[in-house]
Amino acid sequence: MLKGKQRAYLRSIANTLKPITQIGKDGVTESFLDQLEDMLKAREIVKVSILENAGLDAKETANAICEALRAEFVQAIGFKFTIYKRNSENPKIIFPGHEQAKAKKASDKVTKKGKPTKRSAR
Repeated sequence: MLKGKQRAYLRSIANTLKPITQIGKDGVTESFLDQLEDMLKAREIVKVSILENAGLDAKETANAICEALRAEFVQAIGFKFTIYKRNSENPKIIFPGHEQAKAKKASDKVTKKGKPTKRSAR
């Protein structure tokens, strides 16, 4: 589940993206879901456009796809929507603040009593 700031960060990334796939009059098919899953593995964030003759609502379609692929809904605007799925093996998108959290964990040291102490930055 995405937090508000994470979703806002993904929306800022999606703002510059162009749709890389589209849903036509056939709607959402198994082959489309397979292709979309491969795209999410490679890119982590994908923008999809829905053709007008498909007769589908962008938000409803996006939520159905997210449920099927275990992805996260980012946004829907008009006939376009954006979804995100983290690649656990090779993550491409690093959220702001996560680098600092990793550095903080590395600088924490555990004493013999099991209590964490921080190194002083003098």
